[in-house]
Amino acid sequence: MCQECGCSKPGPYTIDGRTNLSAVIAHLHSHEGDHSHLHAHFHEHAHPHEHEHGHEHHHEHQVVDVNAAVLGQNDRLAEQNRGAYRALNLLTLNVVSSPGAGKTALLQSTLAALRGRLRAGVIVGDLATDNDAARLRTTGAPVVQISTGTLCHLEAGMVAQAMKSLDLRALDLLVIENVGNLVCPAAFDLGEAVRVVLLSVTEGEDKPLKYPPMFHTADAVIVTKTDLASAAGFDRDTALRNIRQTSPNAKIFELSSRSGEGISAWCDYLVALKKTWLEPT
Repeated sequence: MCQECGCSKPGPYTIDGRTNLSAVIAHLHSHEGDHSHLHAHFHEHAHPHEHEHGHEHHHEHQVVDVNAAVLGQNDRLAEQNRGAYRALNLLTLNVVSSPGAGKTALLQSTLAALRGRLRAGVIVGDLATDNDAARLRTTGAPVVQISTGTLCHLEAGMVAQAMKSLDLRALDLLVIENVGNLVCPAAFDLGEAVRVVLLSVTEGEDKPLKYPPMFHTADAVIVTKTDLASAAGFDRDTALRNIRQTSPNAKIFELSSRSGEGISAWCDYLVALKKTWLEPT
């Protein structure tokens, strides 16, 4: 997870090609006077050093739990995002997958199929390039690109900044296309109502078992590229069993963005969800 590997301390990122100055300032302030560069854990110890002149010096080092601070701040910002979405009656999806599983192709098909049913906007996260955002803009939907630099996931603060570039009151649905990664995004709540995890038939049936935190947090799991299942030797029964084992409460969809098979059922789910998701359970 990011809280162990250290990539949760990002450098500056950009939104639609513009450097996020507030992120730069916050990043600089977070390192001000910190010569250790905030490594994940500091161990507390107090030990005497006796010098030849007989004086005894005690050096005490305070424990700084950076992991808790980073995730705690993200969770607070995620709750602020969630409150804003609810106030606007805006259904928000966080779409995650490994690289190449078909997130952008799925969103292209989804946005086209939802035209006239739901007004949708997209926030796209990638380490570099705006290729995916450019593809999605061809649908006519408003799209904002976040280029994360070296960071392998989106965080709630990044999404909050990107939201300022969208007219949220003109939308029914906000889709966040996360960075392609099945590990780190699992730990970062963005304030979404629905977490959607993709599994491509070309990835193999064991992905849910190999990456259980991500699939366990899924509200919906989509098996993509079903038109390639036969060529890939995909074992559908095993895959569905593995999904249900790690994501027992998730809604499962099987579809092909290329052929269009299954897209209608997925879009019907989103339309129905938009009508009911604010109702008390």
